[in-house]
This record gives sequence, C-alpha cells and structure tokens, in this order.
Amino acid sequence: MAREYPIENVRNIGIAAHIDAGKTTTTERILFYTGKKHKIGTVDEGTAEMDWMVQERERGVTITAAATTCFWRDHAIHLIDTPGHVDFTVEVERSLRVLDGAIALFCAVGGVEPQSETVWNQAERYQVPRIAFVNKMDRVGANFFRVLEMMGERFETNPVPLQIPLGEGRDFAGVVDLIAMKAIHWNTDDQGKTYQEVDIPPEFHEAANAAREFLVENVASEDDTLLEKYLEGDEITTTELIAGIRSATLKGTLVPILCGSSLKNQGVQPLLDAVINFLPSPVDVPPIEGEVPKPSKRKSSKRDTSQTVDKATRHADDTDPFSALAFKVASHDTVDKLVYCRVYSGTLKRGEMVYNVATEKRERVNRILQMHANKEATCDAAYAGDIVALVGMRSTKTGHTLSDVNHPLLLESIEFPPPVISVAIEPERASDTDALEETLEKLMDEDPTFTVGIDKETGQRIISGMGELHLEILTDRMIREFGVNARVSKLQVAYRETISTTAEARGTHIHKTDEEGIYGDVVLNVAPLERDEGFQFEDKTDETQIPRQYIPSIEKALQGAMGSGTLMGYALQDIKVTLTGGSTHPTDSSEVAFEAAAVLAFEKAVRQANPLLLEPIMQIHITVPDEHVGKVIGDLNARRAQINETTSQDTSNVINAIIPLAETFQWTTRLRSMTQGRGAFTLEFLRYEVAPSSVNTSKVT
Repeated sequence: MAREYPIENVRNIGIAAHIDAGKTTTTERILFYTGKKHKIGTVDEGTAEMDWMVQERERGVTITAAATTCFWRDHAIHLIDTPGHVDFTVEVERSLRVLDGAIALFCAVGGVEPQSETVWNQAERYQVPRIAFVNKMDRVGANFFRVLEMMGERFETNPVPLQIPLGEGRDFAGVVDLIAMKAIHWNTDDQGKTYQEVDIPPEFHEAANAAREFLVENVASEDDTLLEKYLEGDEITTTELIAGIRSATLKGTLVPILCGSSLKNQGVQPLLDAVINFLPSPVDVPPIEGEVPKPSKRKSSKRDTSQTVDKATRHADDTDPFSALAFKVASHDTVDKLVYCRVYSGTLKRGEMVYNVATEKRERVNRILQMHANKEATCDAAYAGDIVALVGMRSTKTGHTLSDVNHPLLLESIEFPPPVISVAIEPERASDTDALEETLEKLMDEDPTFTVGIDKETGQRIISGMGELHLEILTDRMIREFGVNARVSKLQVAYRETISTTAEARGTHIHKTDEEGIYGDVVLNVAPLERDEGFQFEDKTDETQIPRQYIPSIEKALQGAMGSGTLMGYALQDIKVTLTGGSTHPTDSSEVAFEAAAVLAFEKAVRQANPLLLEPIMQIHITVPDEHVGKVIGDLNARRAQINETTSQDTSNVINAIIPLAETFQWTTRLRSMTQGRGAFTLEFLRYEVAPSSVNTSKVT
C-alpha cells in the first residue's frame, strides 16, 4: 500500500477569521473550482456543504470545524473550515494545533475585527505560517490598503500584497497580479471558472509599479542573494521571486496578501495557487517533539519532578514510528464516534493496534475514513501528514496521543479556556435520566469546553460552556439530535473560588470497631498562587509520618477537593497545597483513610485562608454608530465595565472594554434598543478577577 501523492504535495490548511468575513463562502468556491462539488452552495440558503449541521443551516453560522480533502495542481489539500463566532473558539484552537498553514480571511470593509485578532494570535502561538485574503472587495466601503494598515498596526507582522484590486466596492473588476504584472478578470457567465490575464489598465500603472517595487524590496531583504541582485539593479526572475516569498512566509517574516470577492467568484483560483506556492507541506515544518513515557514515570505521582524526561522527535516520514494527535471527537449516525487525528509520522493500516499514551491502553483501528464535512470515504491506510477520522477508538479523547505500540511518544496536548457560563438541566421525566446522562457524556467527549457538574446545594446538573450561543446550540442538539427531553434553567455565571492568605490545618479520620480500625492523619498548608496557575502539590513529609504508598492517593483526593469551595461550592483554583506532616498506624492506616483525612484538612485550611469569590471578566468589542457612542459608554460604565479604547471607523466607532460576564446577560436586546438595531458586539473570556463584596453574599444566577 503506497500513498497516492508525495508528502511534499500535501497541504494541511485551515481558514480562520472573524464571523461573517466569508470563510464558508470561500470554502464553497474552493470545493467548486477544485471539482470537489459541481454546484456552489450558499450560507443564506442553507446549502453550504461544510455547514452540514441543522443548527448551522438555520442560523447561517459555522459551529463546528469541518474537514475535507480536495486537489489542485496535483497537490492534496486537507482543508478545515473553522467557526468565526467566539463561543466556538475551541474549534479554531484545536484545528490550528494540527495544521501546517492557514488562510487568514479579512473583510475588506470591517478589516481587522476582534475575532480576527484572536485567531491570528492563536496561529502565532502555534507558529503556523499564513497567507491572508482580503474578501468582499465588491462591498460598498471596501478599502484594501486600509486593511493592510490595520494588519500592520494590530499584528507584529509584515503584510506584503501579491495583488492589488482593480477598483473597490461597486467598481471592483478583478485584481492585478504583482508577480506576473498582469490584470486578471473573471468571467461571470460560468461562475468564475475561467478568467483572462490581460495588460494592466493605464490608470493602474502607477499603483501597480509601486506595489511591485514594495513586493520585490521586501522579498529581497529576506535573502542575501536576492538582496545583492536587487541592489545592483539586476532583474529578479519570477521563479526567484516565488521562492523568496515562500521562504519568508515559512519563516514568518512576511505575510502574502491577496484579495477578491468569493461571493462574486473572483480571486479564489490565485488563492489556491498561493496555498500551493507559499504554505508549507508536512516536511517543511519542524519534526514533532514529544516525551518518551517510561513505566516508572507513568505510574508515579505528579509530585515527583526530579525524574528526567527523555525527549524524542518524529519526522514527517512514512517509515518513522507511527504517531498522531487526536484533535477532535464527533458523534456519528452509524458508529459509536469518530476520532479526528493528525498523523505526524509513520503509516497506520486499517485493523492495526495503536497505543493511547494518555490512557495507557491499546485500541484497534476498525476503520480509517477520509472526511468531507459529514460524509466519508473508507481508506486502507493513513500516512504521515494525513488528517483522517478513526473508528473504534473507545477511550480516546481530544488531546490524546496515539502511537506505535512498541515506540510510544507523548505529544503536547491541547489547552482550552475554562467555561464561563452555566445553566441547570434536568430530565423532563425520570425515564429520560439515562438518555440525558448518555448525551451529556457524548457532548463532553466532543467539546472540551463543555462541562457537567452537580450543584451540591440543589442536586441539579449544571452544564457550563463558553457563552450563551454555545449553550443554546448544545441544548438544542440534545433535544433535536439526540432526542432527549430536558428542562433548561436560566443562565448563570460560572464563578470560581480561591484563597488570599496561607493557612495550615490538620485532618484526622479515625474510626475503631470491634473488627477493624481506620486511621489517617494529615497536616497540610495552603497558599495562594498567581491567577490561572491552577493547582500545585508538594510533599515535605517523610516515611515515618506518612508512608510513601499513600502520597499519590492524597494528591488525587486534594485535586478532587478543588472541585468545590467553602464559600458557595464553586470550583477552586490557584492554590498550592504542601503536605507538611501526619502520622500513621501500623495496622489501621489505608489509602481511603488518608484520602478522607486530606480532604478534611484541606477544607479546614481553605476556610482559614480568607477565601474569595472570583468572577469571569470578558473582553467586549462593540461596533456602534457615531450618534449612539455616548449612550452606550454610559450604559457600560453602569455595568462595571472598563473602557480601554474607542476608535473611529467610517461612520461608526469600535469600543474595546472589559466587563464582568454577569453584567452582559440579555445585553444584546439592550444594545439594539440603544442603537436602533445597528449596534453589535462580541465577547471573549479574558481572566478571572475577585468579585466585589456585593456579589460575595450568595449564589448569583
């Protein structure tokens, strides 16, 4: 079994942008022009191929990242269309983690919008090379060069256009290719399938020559050989220019910019050419590095940091040992679940056993699927660089590493932001309980930012997510997709708790009966950590105080105790626990006894350490017409918001602020009322901060 195409001809890319920038519309054109489909679907009509979920087609927004494979110029493009709404940023995060390159899409009117910055920063974090496409050049108010200015101001990047538009707004008629120095016009009678390269119109000569000079100068400055030719006035050939652009793009020192109008079928083929010419293949990115797990390491407590960790790399080579990262789990109609994986090295054949390093279990790959949205084709094998879905992986979750049974390697997992908003959910009837529990488990498998807990005071199930739309979609899926009858309460804030001082306490769990005794005795200290540092554990006892075999159980019990604080029962965070003392009994001590003693000591210490309530603080970006700015800012100030920046944008203003999540419920209606329906905003989790005392008195919903 050999691969169909060389690995050098593979491109793993994603399209990422702010909501409504045209990601799905662009993807539809890519599928059409590459021959993947024969009719262009639209978001408005609910016929977009990659928006296959009922909720996506009803609302006209992308909710889940959809994967497909198409072919262009003898290259295989594994393409992921990601959501733009901030509530579904997890889909972008996990996609960028496994992709080699990205297309950053910008609206020619809106420019660099809030979610544009978020996805750009995510790509920076994973060092993903990218090209940019300025879409909607046909819209009134389109301004290509203003978008470039915004990119230069907002990002630490060097945007260099490979094209300039032939007109803007209603006058948009095509693009000037600055590499070939030709104008391109698309035919309207065949949906842009064909186009003509013609001489640049005289009125665009000056702008094209200036842009070409800017392009050559920037590319030459990244290559000593080209720089020498440029300074001596020698001609830089097209082949040299393309190679120079590619080299600078892969290094991240230059971002090629293209433009067009996907809706009007203009500009997509050169974008596909740019994907092939300038974005990396799997062999162009550094080899993946991971930890080589040892039995002693995997079985030991997390507190043992003295043990050295062996590192190893895997190359994008079919002959290297197999390694892959599971980046997404999805429900499916005909199988238990699909596990989407990026294969980093080696070859995986259908029916083979793989090793899940996180669970330390072997699993058999029953089927390998090449996905196209929610459709699939069965494959006999997956190779280095492939993105596939696996069937049969019962214990595999998002972020788990799959590897060769004889050569295990643990890859870096994927970190997700904490959920910030919650609702209580209960089955309509007792007979619906099992179905609800099963559905919640499936949804948690699919979405790491969706969690389920139990309110200790009421006994209710509490589901938490990233925003109102996120939970609305999930509860809608429970009812319509999984057929669960459930009641959902009003939204409530997912508060957290922490401590502000150090404290020490002793916990003892001693019980004596005629037949046996139970003995556990623990002394521990709690201390506050910096925000978002989570939980840390340190053991300062010795064998005479607490036998070593009980330490892992104590640590595990303390981690569990972090799930419920002493103020209002919200999860605790940012606490270091130091085990300082204790005592043991020669016959009556046990793991259970020491676990119980540790939890008692922890709860006592937390109560003495001045516990505090934390509330989620959100970054809010509001677009509002000029005449309503004062009214909106006044309302924000009344909601405990802190205004960071107000910038003018044509006839509107963009307000950037931070605001407690609790102050934003139902604000959509309020903003529409204040702005006569013309205002809009996005919310994104920023951090947790200490809540004021007025919130500290009781559970707030």
